[in-house]
Amino acid sequence: MIALLVTAALVVVLILWLIAIYNRLVGLRNRRENAYADIDVQLKQRLDLIPQLVATVKGYAAHEKGVLEKVTQARAGVMGAQGVEAKVQAENQLSAALQGLRITAEAYPDLKANQNFMQLQEEIADIENKLAASRRFFNSATQELNTAIESFPNNIIASRYGFSRQTLFSVGDEDRPAMEQAPVIKF
Repeated sequence: MIALLVTAALVVVLILWLIAIYNRLVGLRNRRENAYADIDVQLKQRLDLIPQLVATVKGYAAHEKGVLEKVTQARAGVMGAQGVEAKVQAENQLSAALQGLRITAEAYPDLKANQNFMQLQEEIADIENKLAASRRFFNSATQELNTAIESFPNNIIASRYGFSRQTLFSVGDEDRPAMEQAPVIKF
């Protein structure tokens, strides 16, 4: 009788332990999804500001059409991107295009003095900082989820219920050499 009670207690403890592991994995997955949603909010704000910035710059730098087209194309790429991988790549292209726009603006003292341009630049810089913070939080949440998924005994529960390793928000191998070089500013 005592052996049966001990066995039943062990089974109950084991079931509760498995439920706790599963619930933790679900919570980590939801935290990662929430972090990604925070990135989307910042990206939407940035996408809304870019047309205003491009229009302001157009008035001063009409012959810098290529830079403006890259920003516009990159923005369209971000809006059409589906899934984490595609959005990461599109966001990296947009960040590079915005960097080119900032460098172009440096060549136009009148543009740098324009109040609308300065305000838009400050807003974009603020959003870029918020995006960086959101990406760091997303990567932290992703890393925590990945660690939980790959750790024993969680990996047994994770594989059984479809949890898999998730992708971090990173620059990507093809963009890394360009990101590691200092920008060239010409006057």
